[in-house]
Amino acid sequence: MVSVLFIWHMVQYFSHMSKANIESLLKSAFNPTYLNVIDDSAKHAGHAGAKQGGHFNVEIASAAFDGKKPIEAHRMVYAAVAPIKDSIHALAIKVIKNA
Repeated sequence: MVSVLFIWHMVQYFSHMSKANIESLLKSAFNPTYLNVIDDSAKHAGHAGAKQGGHFNVEIASAAFDGKKPIEAHRMVYAAVAPIKDSIHALAIKVIKNA
């Protein structure tokens, strides 16, 4: 039987990799003026979805979203992280208007 501690360490390891990958993909795609990727995976360790990928919150501001409806901006973000979608179980997105 796999220990909870081992699972927690694996979640931390893969979540860190995924966070860095999310940041890299979003920076490359949108050249954001603000980007904050929060890894909430540890809060979800042990539930079924945690085995399928991490839980992340993204706050992003970019001129690329100017004039876009929120749903369009969210679709753009989902498209940008598509290459690593298998390592993401949940992704909450907050698009911030540029000042």
